[in-house]
Amino acid sequence: MAPDTAPMMDLDISDSAAKRVGEIIAHEGNDKLMLRIAISGGGCSGFQYGFDLDETANDGDQVFEKNGVKFVVDLLSLGMLVGSQIDYIDDTIGAAFKITNPNAASSCGCGNSFSI
Repeated sequence: MAPDTAPMMDLDISDSAAKRVGEIIAHEGNDKLMLRIAISGGGCSGFQYGFDLDETANDGDQVFEKNGVKFVVDLLSLGMLVGSQIDYIDDTIGAAFKITNPNAASSCGCGNSFSI
């Protein structure tokens, strides 16, 4: 079974996030790469976000595309991410991907982990 292409209404990816991922992929020199977003157990609040470059979308993965850049999310993670915004912030404090997740009941101070 091939990965599904999901509608953008399930996950909002900002232009700045797509631009930064595109820059990273260009630097890697492999246009097959996608940013994999996953949730795993751990972190100070119970669950943590993970980001990794991946060439492969597995069975059941959802693939999102923004400005020609692909993002891939497994179905379990997507269930906890539906309605979230993926953004890339670059300011005087630092630069990082930021997830605004309406499903999170609370999150840690750094924003890398959350609870539901």
